[in-house]
Amino acid sequence: MMNCSVNKGFATGARQNRGVAPPPLPDARLREIAAGYCEGAGDCHGMEHVDRVHATAVAIGKAMNGRLNILSGAAILHDIGRRDESRSRGGLCHAARGAALAEKILRDLGFKGDDVTAICHCIATHRYRDANPPQSLEAKILFDADKLDAIGAVGIGRAFLFAGRIGAKLHNPNIDIDSTVPYTVEDTAYREFRIKLCKIRERMLTPLGRQLAEERHQFMKIFFARLESEINGGVPDVQGS
Repeated sequence: MMNCSVNKGFATGARQNRGVAPPPLPDARLREIAAGYCEGAGDCHGMEHVDRVHATAVAIGKAMNGRLNILSGAAILHDIGRRDESRSRGGLCHAARGAALAEKILRDLGFKGDDVTAICHCIATHRYRDANPPQSLEAKILFDADKLDAIGAVGIGRAFLFAGRIGAKLHNPNIDIDSTVPYTVEDTAYREFRIKLCKIRERMLTPLGRQLAEERHQFMKIFFARLESEINGGVPDVQGS
């Protein structure tokens, strides 16, 4: 199996020979395959998420002169490893698993070797842990696009969607946020903002990603401050700034 890790020369090579073709539409073949892997994942990580990440990645890629064919393929396939991660109860990393699955898919569809390597690198690093940071421009853009989908108006919607699925309250002002347990009825959308979402803007890797994250962060602050105010009639809680 191909090693989808990157060497020091990848970032330079990834920027060479950028085309001037118009932005690609989602590859119908890839999208059909991805849909099969994402079936049952719901909006949080299903094809609606994939389509939003694709749109954001291509938009950022256009603005930053990224290779749009690489971004399109990587965005469509970036979460195909989630099903195996869930089945392993976290024993597998969905990014690494997705890159391994994507290699065969792409080769079977006749993608060029360099494109396969570039797309796999984007997928393998979109979860970014310390040992495997994105190196290419396209990988950094995919990382940012994926994280942007977790914040702003969409992020708020996803947080409430998840909270509703697990039976959490609309808001629980009488609980210590720092002592709550994730994936339980204590996991409200407000908790998700305070514990996780408010920190995402700090992780962006591209200038445009940082700009978009800051805008979405400010929207979340306003929303949750207003929610707090409407629920308890007190002074809005703007912690997490």
